[in-house]
Amino acid sequence: MISDGFFDARVAASYDRLHGQDAPGGLSEMVDQLEALATDRTALEFAIGTGRVALPLVARGVEVAGIDYSGSMIKQLRAKDGGKDMAITIGDMASATVNAQFSLVFLVYNSIDNLTTQALQSACFRNAARHLKPGGRFLIETLVPPLQRLPFGETKLAFAAEDDHWGIDVFDTVSQQYTSTHVRFEKDGEVERLSIPFRYAWPAELDLMAQMAGLALEARWADWSQAPFTNTSTSHISIWHKPEEQEETKRP
Repeated sequence: MISDGFFDARVAASYDRLHGQDAPGGLSEMVDQLEALATDRTALEFAIGTGRVALPLVARGVEVAGIDYSGSMIKQLRAKDGGKDMAITIGDMASATVNAQFSLVFLVYNSIDNLTTQALQSACFRNAARHLKPGGRFLIETLVPPLQRLPFGETKLAFAAEDDHWGIDVFDTVSQQYTSTHVRFEKDGEVERLSIPFRYAWPAELDLMAQMAGLALEARWADWSQAPFTNTSTSHISIWHKPEEQEETKRP
């Protein structure tokens, strides 16, 4: 039986409430872009989770399949309108396969960092390429490692300090590992603590992983409005494409 890992029933039950609300228009902009990139109306989402992105795409007529290792997250998806019959594979996005190819494979919300070794992240790119039709695209949305915000020698960076939520990242710049710790103060007086390990990768490193998987960079944006990516961007949306198949030259 596959473990739910850090995304167990408790986390899955509160995931949409804590993470599903974007800035006004944020999710709709994301869905707009993903719909446009799914040129033949087929898409595969790695780390599909509760379906907060996939289901709005399905509602627009895009045929979406998904891969996720957490059965608890998928249980939340199945309970939503449109989620009952979606084709879902339970497994690791670095290796699990779907018996189909798609015009778009996508991995959003920093989820590439859930793969905590370079080998696993590279395998994810190869798995994406395996599922792409010729001319198809692989899209990743993730953060730019915020190391410019760290004083020299510092390893800790707070990212949340609300009344009901404290958050801190602890970085190891040698291994490119970091751990995000959330402390939440519930209305009933309960205190919940969750620490999750991640691995960050620079855009150039992701480009090399893509190249090794036979993919080529097509575009990189700072956000879903397609704002230019600059040296001060805190996140990026990168799109790599799989070359069209070329007919072999026939010998006379």
